[in-house]
Amino acid sequence: MKQRSRWEGVAALIGFVGVGLGAFGAHAVKGFVEPAMLEVWKTATLYLFVHVFAAFQANQVSPRIAAMFSLGTLVFSGSLYAMVITNLKVLGAITPIGGVIYLIAWGALAYTYLRKRHD
Repeated sequence: MKQRSRWEGVAALIGFVGVGLGAFGAHAVKGFVEPAMLEVWKTATLYLFVHVFAAFQANQVSPRIAAMFSLGTLVFSGSLYAMVITNLKVLGAITPIGGVIYLIAWGALAYTYLRKRHD
């Protein structure tokens, strides 16, 4: 059996937290924020889960890329969750940093797969 990377554990933990945050948003946050902010919460949760699965897949070829996906999730989704909870819209300025980390991770994953195909 292949040795597991700590990033698989991190991704699993982020997924666990994501389920809790998704439920929290659907039940607790829903009654306290305006509908537009609830949509922000849903976006944070969607991106969290898409990239948790990307981290698991990326870990098969590079734990570093899995780490980038995990970091991107913490910055992207984390800033959105914080913005909704605190109603500090300025936190939305942090979100694109997470988006750039995601782009770098996706680019690195694509490069890694394409390079392997030609080796």
